[in-house]
Amino acid sequence: MQVLQVQLEIRPDPAEVGRARRWARSRLAGSGIQADEPLAETLILLVSELVTNAVVHTGRPAVLRLTLPVLVAGVRHPGESVATVRMEVVDGSARPPRPRCADGDETNGRGLALVDGLADRWGWTSEGAGKRIWCEVDRCSAGNTAAAARDTAPSAYGDLAYEAV
Repeated sequence: MQVLQVQLEIRPDPAEVGRARRWARSRLAGSGIQADEPLAETLILLVSELVTNAVVHTGRPAVLRLTLPVLVAGVRHPGESVATVRMEVVDGSARPPRPRCADGDETNGRGLALVDGLADRWGWTSEGAGKRIWCEVDRCSAGNTAAAARDTAPSAYGDLAYEAV
């Protein structure tokens, strides 16, 4: 499997969040992740949260990096069941990310909780005078359809049916 790594420089301006989402959407499509896939929307939400945190909480430029698996002719090789999309935001602030608990009607404070809930893995490391916040999302291949079907099949809980998406 081939891997593509792309990056976008982010200015410390809230308008950059929308630009980062548009840029990421085009890069995802170029790697074979279609806009109508649930994975694409999850990744765009993660881009939005991480870039927003960098812009709002540091007030400094940042770099968004995506590492994307690229399907050659739309086919995975035998034995490849999972491809991982990695996203990183590197900023110039040494201040570590701080998860918060937002109360009721608060409009801020849920970003890292969303990242924790949507990503398969996430974390951060010091990077020079700043830090790197990263997350990864696994993309199952068609060869792993049984597990994918099991994970997305409606389940019963008491008298309620629900679907994990």
